[in-house]
Amino acid sequence: MKILFLDQSGKPGGAELCLIDIAKPYGACALVGLFADGPFKDLLQQNHIPVEVLATQAIEVHKESSLVQGLKSLGQLAPLITKVVKKAREYDLIYANTQKALVVGALASFFSRRPLVYHLHDILSKEHFSKTNLRIAVNLANRFASLIIANSQASQTAFVQAGGRSDIIEVVYNGFDPKIYQTDDSDINKLQQQLGLSGKFLIGHFSRLAPWKGQHILIDALAKCPPEVTAILVGDALFGEQDYVQQLHQQVTQLGLENRVKFLGFRSDIPQLMAACDLVAHTSTSPEPFGRVIVEAMLCGKPVVAAKAGGVMELVEHGFNGFLMTPGEAQELAQVIITCLQEMEITATIAKNARIIASERFDIAIINQQIAQLLSHITSA
Repeated sequence: MKILFLDQSGKPGGAELCLIDIAKPYGACALVGLFADGPFKDLLQQNHIPVEVLATQAIEVHKESSLVQGLKSLGQLAPLITKVVKKAREYDLIYANTQKALVVGALASFFSRRPLVYHLHDILSKEHFSKTNLRIAVNLANRFASLIIANSQASQTAFVQAGGRSDIIEVVYNGFDPKIYQTDDSDINKLQQQLGLSGKFLIGHFSRLAPWKGQHILIDALAKCPPEVTAILVGDALFGEQDYVQQLHQQVTQLGLENRVKFLGFRSDIPQLMAACDLVAHTSTSPEPFGRVIVEAMLCGKPVVAAKAGGVMELVEHGFNGFLMTPGEAQELAQVIITCLQEMEITATIAKNARIIASERFDIAIINQQIAQLLSHITSA
């Protein structure tokens, strides 16, 4: 099966990492068309996935854009759509991995007469999208997509509630290769020494630095914990959120936590860093569509505390394979951290349960098989 994958981003986020795993088995039969250049292209090449940057300038439409801004971008999109239509004729189907990719993919599908698959990685709600963008996404998906793959039941439900067709949407969770998340104790010790964190109770937070990802909540919670509790923030601002990064640094200074919070920026050694942690915190203030970080931490055999909303509720059962906290509640988070610090045996059992369940539920081989079956139904229809 020859697949033309489309993605708007030049930077690797959760949706892009998911795309790598899905495209990899197709090898030279796949092409990933990007709408922006950047490190994501390099990552695809490292994984031997054919890739081409199809757009020459950034598309100036964002999740909160108005109708006027959307109409202005149509002029930009015309040459890109023409290029995608031409490419699509060489492939069996178009696989749109993001919302901008859906817009281009829908029109390219119509003109090239190729079926369209839309992978929904978002909770389509007014919290994250303008009314215009919501309407466009749902209408295009309803009209042009042969199949929508939702990354959680939460994403599926939000799509249907926004007016999406329930007969063309299927839930397939993100897949992971469990082998990637195995780290030797010697490597863990070495990393802890390099970071100057040996002998500390270490909490890891792994995501881009953005207000809705809630790093400020973890910093607040840290101030309520014993002095041996420290945190690493892995990630950086992606979409013009530098003001928030500055606020976080100011917050750390105001609370006197300079020696207990480390900003590590973007890192490629995520499994190793997770393995060096005693607890991984997920603190999103808005519902998360899936929560890759949560599953990755589980596969590393680490306990997770996560904000109970959205797709997270499908991953974590409180007290069995992780801990849940009310979004935005720093006091509640601090209490979970102290419990993990004091109840080491119970926490170790929870982490063990998490690793076993995650290895079974989210194995990439099984997930890719599910996707392949769904795609074959479309191309044979």
